[in-house]
Amino acid sequence: MTIKRLDHTVLVVEDLEAAVAFFSALGMTVEGEGQLSGDWIDRVNGMDGVRVHIVLLRTPDGNGRLELTRFQSPELVAQTPSPAPPNALGLRSVMFEVDDLGAALDAVQRRGGVLMGDVAQYEDQYRLCYVRGPGGAIVALAEDIRQDRSS
Repeated sequence: MTIKRLDHTVLVVEDLEAAVAFFSALGMTVEGEGQLSGDWIDRVNGMDGVRVHIVLLRTPDGNGRLELTRFQSPELVAQTPSPAPPNALGLRSVMFEVDDLGAALDAVQRRGGVLMGDVAQYEDQYRLCYVRGPGGAIVALAEDIRQDRSS
Protein backbone atom coordinates (compact mmCIF):
# COMPACT_ATOMS: atom_id res chain seq x y z
CA MET A 1 0.00 0.00 0.00
CA THR A 2 1.28 3.46 -0.90
CA ILE A 3 -0.23 6.91 -0.94
CA LYS A 4 -1.33 7.85 -4.45
CA ARG A 5 -1.33 11.63 -3.89
CA LEU A 6 -2.22 14.39 -1.46
CA ASP A 7 -5.85 15.09 -2.39
CA HIS A 8 -6.57 18.29 -0.48
CA THR A 9 -6.03 20.21 2.72
CA VAL A 10 -8.91 21.43 4.90
CA LEU A 11 -8.98 24.80 6.62
CA VAL A 12 -11.85 25.40 9.07
CA VAL A 13 -12.83 29.08 9.03
CA GLU A 14 -15.37 31.34 10.68
CA ASP A 15 -15.88 33.70 7.71
CA LEU A 16 -16.14 31.59 4.56
CA GLU A 17 -16.64 34.55 2.21
CA ALA A 18 -13.53 36.35 3.47
CA ALA A 19 -11.48 33.14 3.23
CA VAL A 20 -12.57 32.57 -0.38
CA ALA A 21 -11.61 36.18 -1.22
CA PHE A 22 -8.21 35.74 0.47
CA PHE A 23 -7.25 32.61 -1.46
CA SER A 24 -8.84 33.84 -4.71
CA ALA A 25 -6.47 36.81 -4.49
CA LEU A 26 -3.64 34.28 -4.88
CA GLY A 27 -5.19 32.92 -8.08
CA MET A 28 -7.09 29.97 -6.65
CA THR A 29 -10.45 29.26 -8.27
CA VAL A 30 -13.63 27.77 -6.87
CA GLU A 31 -14.04 24.18 -8.02
CA GLY A 32 -17.13 23.36 -5.99
CA GLU A 33 -19.31 24.43 -3.11
CA GLY A 34 -21.93 22.74 -1.00
CA GLN A 35 -23.73 22.08 2.25
CA LEU A 36 -22.94 18.72 3.82
CA SER A 37 -24.76 16.82 6.56
CA GLY A 38 -25.99 13.35 7.37
CA ASP A 39 -24.95 10.08 8.92
CA TRP A 40 -21.84 9.66 6.77
CA ILE A 41 -20.28 13.00 7.79
CA ASP A 42 -21.20 12.42 11.45
CA ARG A 43 -19.41 9.08 11.28
CA VAL A 44 -16.31 10.46 9.54
CA ASN A 45 -15.98 13.32 12.06
CA GLY A 46 -16.92 11.25 15.10
CA MET A 47 -19.53 13.85 16.10
CA ASP A 48 -23.32 14.03 15.96
CA GLY A 49 -25.29 16.65 14.05
CA VAL A 50 -22.50 17.84 11.75
CA ARG A 51 -23.60 20.47 9.23
CA VAL A 52 -20.94 22.25 7.20
CA HIS A 53 -20.72 24.63 4.28
CA ILE A 54 -17.63 23.94 2.18
CA VAL A 55 -15.90 25.62 -0.74
CA LEU A 56 -13.26 23.66 -2.65
CA LEU A 57 -10.55 25.77 -4.30
CA ARG A 58 -7.98 24.69 -6.88
CA THR A 59 -4.50 26.09 -7.48
CA PRO A 60 -3.76 27.63 -10.90
CA ASP A 61 -1.59 24.65 -11.93
CA GLY A 62 -4.55 22.32 -11.33
CA ASN A 63 -2.65 20.05 -8.93
CA GLY A 64 -3.50 21.42 -5.49
CA ARG A 65 -6.82 21.77 -3.72
CA LEU A 66 -7.83 23.55 -0.53
CA GLU A 67 -11.17 22.92 1.18
CA LEU A 68 -12.52 25.82 3.21
CA THR A 69 -15.02 24.56 5.77
CA ARG A 70 -17.46 26.53 7.91
CA PHE A 71 -19.11 24.42 10.62
CA GLN A 72 -22.73 25.38 11.16
CA SER A 73 -23.00 22.69 13.83
CA PRO A 74 -21.55 21.75 16.15
CA GLU A 75 -20.26 25.21 17.07
CA LEU A 76 -16.68 26.14 16.23
CA VAL A 77 -14.07 25.51 18.93
CA ALA A 78 -11.37 28.15 19.36
CA GLN A 79 -7.72 27.22 19.74
CA THR A 80 -5.86 28.33 22.84
CA PRO A 81 -3.78 30.37 22.53
CA SER A 82 -5.47 31.93 19.54
CA PRO A 83 -4.03 32.24 17.06
CA ALA A 84 -1.54 29.47 17.68
CA PRO A 85 2.14 30.46 17.26
CA PRO A 86 4.35 28.90 14.56
CA ASN A 87 5.94 26.53 17.10
CA ALA A 88 2.62 24.98 18.24
CA LEU A 89 2.25 21.24 17.83
CA GLY A 90 0.23 20.03 14.86
CA LEU A 91 -0.38 21.11 11.29
CA ARG A 92 0.91 24.68 11.23
CA SER A 93 1.01 26.12 7.75
CA VAL A 94 0.27 25.73 4.10
CA MET A 95 2.81 27.06 1.59
CA PHE A 96 2.12 28.33 -1.89
CA GLU A 97 4.69 29.13 -4.54
CA VAL A 98 3.90 32.49 -6.15
CA ASP A 99 5.39 34.17 -9.20
CA ASP A 100 5.64 37.63 -7.57
CA LEU A 101 5.94 37.68 -3.78
CA GLY A 102 5.41 41.43 -3.49
CA ALA A 103 2.19 41.35 -5.50
CA ALA A 104 0.90 38.26 -3.68
CA LEU A 105 1.64 39.77 -0.28
CA ASP A 106 -0.09 43.01 -1.24
CA ALA A 107 -3.14 41.10 -2.51
CA VAL A 108 -3.60 39.07 0.68
CA GLN A 109 -2.91 42.04 2.96
CA ARG A 110 -5.74 43.93 1.21
CA ARG A 111 -7.97 41.00 2.18
CA GLY A 112 -7.02 40.88 5.84
CA GLY A 113 -3.74 38.94 5.77
CA VAL A 114 -1.13 40.08 8.30
CA LEU A 115 2.60 39.70 7.67
CA MET A 116 3.94 37.75 10.67
CA GLY A 117 7.59 38.71 10.46
CA ASP A 118 9.61 39.90 7.50
CA VAL A 119 10.10 38.86 3.92
CA ALA A 120 13.34 36.86 3.98
CA GLN A 121 15.57 35.21 1.42
CA TYR A 122 16.68 31.59 1.71
CA GLU A 123 20.06 31.35 0.00
CA ASP A 124 19.75 32.07 -3.74
CA GLN A 125 16.61 29.97 -4.00
CA TYR A 126 13.52 31.58 -2.47
CA ARG A 127 12.10 34.80 -1.09
CA LEU A 128 9.44 33.88 1.43
CA CYS A 129 7.24 35.06 4.26
CA TYR A 130 4.51 33.92 6.64
CA VAL A 131 1.13 35.61 6.60
CA ARG A 132 -1.60 35.15 9.21
CA GLY A 133 -4.61 34.30 7.08
CA PRO A 134 -8.23 33.24 7.54
CA GLY A 135 -9.03 31.71 10.91
CA GLY A 136 -5.50 32.46 12.11
CA ALA A 137 -3.95 29.98 9.67
CA ILE A 138 -0.31 30.49 8.74
CA VAL A 139 -0.07 30.89 4.97
CA ALA A 140 3.49 30.77 3.66
CA LEU A 141 4.23 32.48 0.36
CA ALA A 142 7.43 31.66 -1.54
CA GLU A 143 8.88 33.05 -4.77
CA ASP A 144 11.42 30.90 -6.60
CA ILE A 145 14.33 33.24 -7.42
CA ARG A 146 16.74 30.67 -8.83
CA GLN A 147 18.18 31.63 -12.18
CA ASP A 148 18.11 28.00 -13.31
CA ARG A 149 14.69 26.71 -12.25
CA SER A 150 15.41 23.14 -13.28
CA SER A 151 16.81 22.48 -9.76
